[in-house]
Amino acid sequence: MTKRDEINKELSQEQREALLNALKARFEKNMNRHQGLEWDEVQAKLDTNPEKLGSLHEMERTGGEPDVVGFDEREGEYIFYDCSAESPKGRRSVCYDLAGLESRKKYKPENNAIDMATAMGIELLTEEEYRALQKLGNFDTKTSSWVQTPADIRELGGALFCDYRFGHVFVYHNGASSYYGVRGFRGSLRV
Repeated sequence: MTKRDEINKELSQEQREALLNALKARFEKNMNRHQGLEWDEVQAKLDTNPEKLGSLHEMERTGGEPDVVGFDEREGEYIFYDCSAESPKGRRSVCYDLAGLESRKKYKPENNAIDMATAMGIELLTEEEYRALQKLGNFDTKTSSWVQTPADIRELGGALFCDYRFGHVFVYHNGASSYYGVRGFRGSLRV
């Protein structure tokens, strides 16, 4: 069974209820992240898109603490981001992508951010989304997170990551093959 198959399996009723309870509690505790939105409407959308619960379950399981951060009126979609204080623990120590991972001669990590996100059914945050997240609180004050990297940078072997220090969001570059115990990635999901 592939990692993708494991993630897309249907949640048990117990897992579904536990996840929805966690999401609802986080939603109600952090109303500043989604002013004007109602949980009942979010849950109704989740009920009609049960396949998205598998992705949210993986976000939760890997320490992302997903929460609603907005609603796209044009597309009619709620937007979830990983809102854990630090980069999700279950997604750290990974290279940026498979090419970066394969280019390592030794000390290869087990995975890479792009493939993990794809398997989870989520997208890495863009730099713009990362900056928007930081307007909702202070995230990654001790860690950092890979973000989507423009093709021209990636073609030259680089990748981008962000963090929050000294009251500012910083965007940095590193080789896509690099990995650190305090660098992971944050994802987004539209429902």
